[in-house]
Order: sequence, then C-alpha cells, then structure tokens
Amino acid sequence: MTSNSCCLLLNFPFQVRSLTNYTSNNKNFPFLRLTNPSSLRLQPPPISAPQSKTTSAAMEADQSTTTNTSTSTSSSGSCPPMNLLFVEMGVGYDQHGQDITAAAMRACRDAISSNSIPAFRRGSIPGVTFDQMKLQIKLGVPHSLQQSLDIERVKSVFPYGKIVKFEVVDGGLICSSGVHVEEMGDKNDDCYIVNAAVYVGY
Repeated sequence: MTSNSCCLLLNFPFQVRSLTNYTSNNKNFPFLRLTNPSSLRLQPPPISAPQSKTTSAAMEADQSTTTNTSTSTSSSGSCPPMNLLFVEMGVGYDQHGQDITAAAMRACRDAISSNSIPAFRRGSIPGVTFDQMKLQIKLGVPHSLQQSLDIERVKSVFPYGKIVKFEVVDGGLICSSGVHVEEMGDKNDDCYIVNAAVYVGY
C-alpha cells in the first residue's frame, strides 16, 4: 500500500478554508478519503454591502462635477461660428524699449503683410460680400506682460474685416537683446517676442 499526500483542490463556487490530504488505496481505482472531514469548511464568498443612497448621490455629484468642468474647459477655447478660409501666422519683436504692444503689432503685420485676399472684393465666393469678412486673432504673449498689452492698438493693424474674437494666451518669449541702450528707451536689455495667428473667413 502506497500513501501519497497532496493538496485537494475543489472547483466549487466557495472558498475552502482548509485543505486536507487524501490516500490512494488502489493504483488503478484511486479514491479520495478525507482524513479529517470536519476540518473542511466551505465558506461562501463575501458579499459587498449595498451602497447607501448618500454614497451613491455623492458619487453621482462627483461625476457631474467632473463632466461640467471638462465641458467648461473645452467650451472656453471654442470659436464663434465662422467658415474658415485660411490662417496667417507671424512673429514680432521689440528689441529696445520693452513695449509688448509694439511687438504684438509687428507680429500681426508679419502675419498679414505677405498675403492678398482678392476673393472677397471680387465676389469669388458665391453669396459672400466684402463686408462679411471675419477675423479671429490669437496672440502668444508672455504671461507677465499680458496686462500691459493695448488690444485696441493691435486691432488697428487690420485695415478691413470684422474682428469677431481676440484671444491672448501664454506664449511668446522674453530674452536678452545682449545690450542695454538707454537712448532707445531701454530700461534693461530685455527683448519681447510675440506670436500671432490670424484666422480669416466669413
């Protein structure tokens, strides 16, 4: 008689608290014999307690807050309805004098100065007149200088087209020009750089 010991694994939907040994009395017809049947205890899986109404309400409120925040963030950067035709981009510098508005105006001039838009005046777009031309302006300006920006002066750069949106975001650059020239109005050697994107449509 040979005695073999191993673990008894049961494929039941229960958790087995303790495993027992079994003994095979016949090589051809083995059978299982629990050495200590009382030690085998089957325990149902733990059942999670149902969520209270307060907890469920709190979770729903959190989800609602997250959704509202996401929607608000995406809508804040949305543009008014406009049929976009093309985008002009430019960069402007103010090397001496530390005038962020001058840098922004140069950026806008750089964006529009190498383009011609005959389609609106010639009526090339069916049903669209020159008066329906729309512009959206987006400037990248260093954050610390945004309060000093004169938006009305920047708008004066555009000879025609209705400006339907003017947006200023963190961008651009403050760097050293390498020299401090007092006779040019310099307070320091800072050079201001502004980026511009001009969206044209109707």
